[in-house]
Amino acid sequence: MSEAEYPAEREPEQPRPSAAVTPADTADAARLVAFGLQPKLLPARDAEYAELIRRHREDPAFARLADAVAAGLGLVVLEVSPRAGMAVAAAEDSVFAVRMGDYSRRAASDSTDRFLHGLAHLAVAAMAFPRPADLADDGYIGRITVNGVDAFVRQACRRLEERAEETGENTDPATDAPGLEAAWRVYARRSATGATKDARRLAGSTTGIVGKAVGFLVDSGFLQRTGDESGGTYRTTARYQLQVRDLAGSAAMAELLELGVVPVGDGSATLLPPDAAADLDLVADAGLPFHS
Repeated sequence: MSEAEYPAEREPEQPRPSAAVTPADTADAARLVAFGLQPKLLPARDAEYAELIRRHREDPAFARLADAVAAGLGLVVLEVSPRAGMAVAAAEDSVFAVRMGDYSRRAASDSTDRFLHGLAHLAVAAMAFPRPADLADDGYIGRITVNGVDAFVRQACRRLEERAEETGENTDPATDAPGLEAAWRVYARRSATGATKDARRLAGSTTGIVGKAVGFLVDSGFLQRTGDESGGTYRTTARYQLQVRDLAGSAAMAELLELGVVPVGDGSATLLPPDAAADLDLVADAGLPFHS
């Protein structure tokens, strides 16, 4: 057989080189992350932001680059979408981390007040998204009021007090003990509004503490103020829903929702009898934010 009759050996195919990442691509990726660090900015309000969001969703190479930039800055990408923008959360060691403990120390110098600020944040989350279906539904918008959150917590306090009386438990445990069982005693004893000559609520009152908590959430892009009724009315944002999904599995959140205190959509609260079949035992050592 002549040489011409043998099939020519084919060179193995070399993988095609991927498109080189340009400085412009890196700049665009960093720009997208920078947009994500502006919690109140939404893609619908900025054409450049919207275009970068579209590119992230349609161009896998660009998405990997932007995610890598975020990771290098100690940021966790929660979601990239037109509704939430580039929603990021700072890892504990990130330079962008806003530690809730730092917030609580700025909000109150007293450790007991810091404990109550943590309870207020927990209650806002529970009232904004009281059912698992609310957290799972991307289109759900929670609505709360400052006075409604305060009423919600106070009714939870009454439910806990009733339970303690029924079981004959110590009615005055140490106020620095973890869990809701100690928190309700501190909260129930605190004035709801305090008293000033010009009718302003005191910062150390329970509505003052709730107001401070929701103000922080507004500044963080988690809530939007919608009115002044009932001490201030607010609606949730997509970013807050993503954050609360992480909180929903905490023992303290589960404990609060199991008390039978069910908030309704207008931001007020009502106390319903718990399901007799439900296990309502308090979670042992259930921690609250800002306790330490």
